[in-house]
This record gives sequence, structure tokens and C-alpha cells, in this order.
Amino acid sequence: MAKWLQSGRRRDMCVLLAAAEDGELSGQRLKTRLERRYDTRIEPKSFYGALDALESAGFVAHREDGIADKYSLTEAGDRRLREQFEWMREALGEEG
Repeated sequence: MAKWLQSGRRRDMCVLLAAAEDGELSGQRLKTRLERRYDTRIEPKSFYGALDALESAGFVAHREDGIADKYSLTEAGDRRLREQFEWMREALGEEG
């Protein structure tokens, strides 16, 4: 399994991107949604470091949209996220 999945934060960021209404989120919106999920503030350096690592690994793409950067899962990111979901489902004994 790819090393990027060893980080729960990175996994959760990918889940939030996969669930985005239009398939992408601004960095700030993604950070806010993650903070709400964790019920805590995340340091920007830590958050954007995880996001940059996902992008460097080819699992997240970003584009500039005015003053905001928008992020989305790549095909590889979506595939890895679904593999992770299947593994979790199987580990919990859930039927597909």
C-alpha cells in the first residue's frame, strides 16, 4: 500500500475531496471541513504540507481559480481511496 495512506489526515483529506459537490474544494474550504471533522484547529503549515505531499505523489491536483487554489482527486487518488475503503469494509466484515 502506498505510504500516503499511512496518514489519517491525508486519507481524510481525500475523502472530503471525493465527497465535494463539484469534485473540487478550495484549500481553505478543505481545511475548514477537516477542522470541523476533527473538532480542532489545524496549523496551516501542517495542513498544506499534507496537501503538497498528496499533490507530489500524484493523488491530488490543483488549479488556480482567481485568488484561491482549488484541489481535486486525480484518477490515481480516487483509485487508492477506493482501495482503502474496500480494505476497511472487508476488515469490518461488511458486505458490498
